[in-house]
Amino acid sequence: MGLRYRAAAIQFEPELGAKEQNVERLLSLCTAAARAGARLLVTPEMATTGYCWYDRREIAPFVEPIPGPTTERFATLAREHHCFIVLGLPEVDSRTGIFYNAAALIGPSGVLGVYRKTHSFISEPKWAKDGDLGFPVFSTELGRLGILICMDADYFEPARLLTLQAADVLCFPTNWLLEKGPGAAWIARAFENGCYLVAADRYGCERGVQFSGGSAIIEPDGTIQARLDSGDGYLLGEIELDRARHKRFPGSLAPEKLTARRPEFYDTLTLNAYLWNPLEFHGLYGHRPLPPGRASLIAVAQFLPKPGDLAANLATIDRSLAALPRGTRLAVFPEYAATGVPHEASEATAFAASDTASLLRPLRRLARRRRTALVVGFLEALPGGFASSAALVTPSGLTVTYRKTHVIGPERSFLVPGDTPPPVIDLPLGRLGLLIGSDLCFPEIARVLALAGCDLLAVPAGPGIPPVQALGPTSVPLPPPAVTGDDPTHFHLARVRACENMTVVAYAALPLPEGTGWSGLFGPVPESRASERLVEPGQAGLSWGLLDTRNAASRYPTNPLRAKDMLRMRQPYWYAPLQLPIAAPAEGVTLTAPARDAAREA
Repeated sequence: MGLRYRAAAIQFEPELGAKEQNVERLLSLCTAAARAGARLLVTPEMATTGYCWYDRREIAPFVEPIPGPTTERFATLAREHHCFIVLGLPEVDSRTGIFYNAAALIGPSGVLGVYRKTHSFISEPKWAKDGDLGFPVFSTELGRLGILICMDADYFEPARLLTLQAADVLCFPTNWLLEKGPGAAWIARAFENGCYLVAADRYGCERGVQFSGGSAIIEPDGTIQARLDSGDGYLLGEIELDRARHKRFPGSLAPEKLTARRPEFYDTLTLNAYLWNPLEFHGLYGHRPLPPGRASLIAVAQFLPKPGDLAANLATIDRSLAALPRGTRLAVFPEYAATGVPHEASEATAFAASDTASLLRPLRRLARRRRTALVVGFLEALPGGFASSAALVTPSGLTVTYRKTHVIGPERSFLVPGDTPPPVIDLPLGRLGLLIGSDLCFPEIARVLALAGCDLLAVPAGPGIPPVQALGPTSVPLPPPAVTGDDPTHFHLARVRACENMTVVAYAALPLPEGTGWSGLFGPVPESRASERLVEPGQAGLSWGLLDTRNAASRYPTNPLRAKDMLRMRQPYWYAPLQLPIAAPAEGVTLTAPARDAAREA
């Protein structure tokens, strides 16, 4: 059995500017956690000083170098208890005088390294420079530790870059807001990378900003191991390094969270596509401008298809279309909706569509008769195996097919991954990208489609998606759009992908237990939750809503689907390793033994 140890997330409400008082309280909490057996301790972002600073002049008396007086005090604690501490604090570079929102990794021998926050929230540019040290991973006796700070987790790229350097644990100092903790993005970062995530959040209100609390330790499969809702304190969890190094999806023996990636399709991840006005950028030189803005009714359907009964499944699709509101322009149906869900090669042989043309003809007739574009999943027989495929058919006869490119878990025993990237299609309702099922587990491919200007991701979904997770109420008085009561869908991977890419995701799932259920339309911003109408997880049903790509009269986009402000704030000059196979690391990145072993095992 591999190394196991206790980790602690320190939850703390600092007082703005009361540095000495804050440090004393943090030392007390860290000492208590270490005495309780914690070997790895993570404190909140900016824990020594508070967060909401007006400008450089105001924070200047409280910044310090790393190493410095405060890190030395925590190093004394680390030596006494033989532990490792991730300390969030404002740093000044002694050589340049530049300030950073930073975190120091401190061990029994002193400061082992520094990470500077790379993806800034609205407050950091008031006083701090974006981080310029990249995304280092630190080898310690507790495994390989990476650090993210707060808004870094709103972007998949930082955690993925750490994982490609074989990080075992993502240490996450944060000052989260507008969502109760643990945030859905925290869960996504742990799940998609197969790493533990130790999240230390602050709580309380500072200069009118209400912070979330909800510090947590999250497992490599995305489940919440431990959580502290509010108040000063610490929570304990257990890190098991072997689990962090498996990188496996359920039902698999291979490290597919790394090896099932398709970097050959990620060739635009280093492009700063939203640095310029998107309405001009996407139509540059008159080539392929975004479709004109309009409001269109779109829908998703959730049902369990009958294995091998094409006629019955087409009849279900037809009845679903008949039940939709008049004027629905697009309906998305689940993965394998036309053919049934295969569980092994013998079932795939029994009911895969061997003549795709004979399946597409009735779909085109349905689209034409119902005056609605359809996206329908089906199992396709190929000369060398089978593919999970989907077809987009429109009333005008346009037909586009796609084969799932990210195949994971038991499906790898009989499915062949597609060899072409997901299509991007311009329709009157907007720019559409097509993904299937477990594609959604790989954040790179959804980002590629968003960078191409997609307003909508149509996702027929089936097996392989992580379960939707509920979260109970919080005592923290968070303002809207936060959900403070019981939330049965707090973590829904489709919602995470929608918000982090500022697209609408039309997610058509199989019901439980074959799929996740909770089909629906997920919007580009947190406020979109108010309009969600999700299908109950164990039932068949329909959900619909508006896809609105219109802008106010302006040269610049006012609609978040077109503006995609989150993409504008990416830092793509750090992202080159995302486009490289796991066995070929980027220059200057050392691929360590666990990652090399994962590549060989695959």
